[in-house]
Amino acid sequence: MIDLAAGQTGRRHIENVQAAYMDMTRRKRLYGAAMLAVFVALMVSGFRIADDRSAGSFADGIGNIFDFPGEVLREAGEKITLLPALMVKFFPSLLETVNIAAASTLVGAMVAIVLSLLATRGLARWPWLIPVVRRLMDVLRAIPEIVVALVLIFILGGGPVPAMIAIALHTVGALGKLFSEVNENAPLGPVEGLHSVGASWSQRMWLGVIPQVAPNYLSYGLLRFEINIRASAILGFVGSGGIGYDLKNAFSWGQGRYDEVAAIFLLLFGTIVFFDQFSSHYRNKLTGRA
Repeated sequence: MIDLAAGQTGRRHIENVQAAYMDMTRRKRLYGAAMLAVFVALMVSGFRIADDRSAGSFADGIGNIFDFPGEVLREAGEKITLLPALMVKFFPSLLETVNIAAASTLVGAMVAIVLSLLATRGLARWPWLIPVVRRLMDVLRAIPEIVVALVLIFILGGGPVPAMIAIALHTVGALGKLFSEVNENAPLGPVEGLHSVGASWSQRMWLGVIPQVAPNYLSYGLLRFEINIRASAILGFVGSGGIGYDLKNAFSWGQGRYDEVAAIFLLLFGTIVFFDQFSSHYRNKLTGRA
């Protein structure tokens, strides 16, 4: 009798758990459906407001969406023999864009390493400073590069320097966040061992933490380098130099210069694909997936 009663009690407990789980699942689905409905409503209302305030209706202009690409391709096809020479002509500008991305990634990553160590619980030199450093990285990550670049161009004038500084500041915020998460997963045994023999904070970080997290640092740094190539090309549109500036000029001239637009697009596409494959290969090797 006791065993029978215990079995019935166990079954009732299982049934209660199953009922509670199904009830929780239904509530989650209901909340998800409500959030989706709110999101769709906001998207539709926002789209209608933007469409009403624009110079022309989106529905009226959607049919012309392929007109410009068609003009570029048509003119590029007519002058296809000139494309190799144009690509050679704009190659120095492409190198400038890549140099901006490389310099900003290097400077940003170096600063991000220091800030990430100061923002990691259990590793920070001054624990009371952790919230301040984290909010600083949040601010750097939140401000778009183009906003910082426009301000710096107003102060410093056009050229690659404002673009490099703007991208480096954003890189500090982005990589600092990623590096701090990597630091939190590093075993503290080597750090504690160095501390027990009297090593300074910088020695503990350099000898006890950096060797453990360096592969992840390099992996994230390569990924950020890819992003910064795109960002440096975009900043060229606001006068920060590089191939983006040449692309803006080619756009400004309009028909008759669309062969230059096509050549620049080909250069950008090839460069981004190359560095994407390059960084993906080495990121996989560094993280042990290849």
